[in-house]
Amino acid sequence: MTNLVKVSVLMAVYNTDFSITKRAIDSVLNQDFQDFELIIIDDGSRDNNREALLQYAEKHENKIIYIRHANRGQAASINRGVLNSVGEFITIIDSDDEYKPNHLALCIRELNNADLICSTADTIVDTIEDYYVPDKNDLTRNIHLDDVVLFGTLFGRRKVFLSIDFRGGFAADSAFFEKAGTLFRVKKVALRTYIYYRNNPNSICSVLKKQNSLSDEIRDFSLSCSQ
Repeated sequence: MTNLVKVSVLMAVYNTDFSITKRAIDSVLNQDFQDFELIIIDDGSRDNNREALLQYAEKHENKIIYIRHANRGQAASINRGVLNSVGEFITIIDSDDEYKPNHLALCIRELNNADLICSTADTIVDTIEDYYVPDKNDLTRNIHLDDVVLFGTLFGRRKVFLSIDFRGGFAADSAFFEKAGTLFRVKKVALRTYIYYRNNPNSICSVLKKQNSLSDEIRDFSLSCSQ
């Protein structure tokens, strides 16, 4: 008989440095609320971090379930994690982020009158500009992170995640939240118990911002030349 838990935490990992992934894992293991399972979906990692990750998962096999498949992307990995989960509630953590110790407990409390929440985050940045990301409705415009849906802050009842699949691409988290809003009770809350590291130069948001900045520089240069 399958042992049920209150919360299933899903983490997709792809070639993330193990020291960073371990930080994320430890932040889950050290939660004040301990009735959870952590499902790590290794999305086809191809370096030595894979061995270290597996060994660490085995060390904590009472809490961690390790799944591996060929690379198929974060959305498909999380969808597989949902199907392998048993929790009454489901949530996500990115492999390069972390939880504050009271994150799960406070998220559960917020679901008293909702089926799905997302929350603001405690964002770690290098510059003020890192607080801004491209608007999914207008990629040439940047908006503050407090005004977007962050993938890792989604926390909801099992029925929500079983009803809606994640799709790949930019703003997949917002698309999921908006779709859920047509079927379930959703809300955004100001918890800031999810620590979001924005200083990843290879993230989709960072790449889009660089492209927009380059486009602005080219346009300004063209205007100056035409005067």
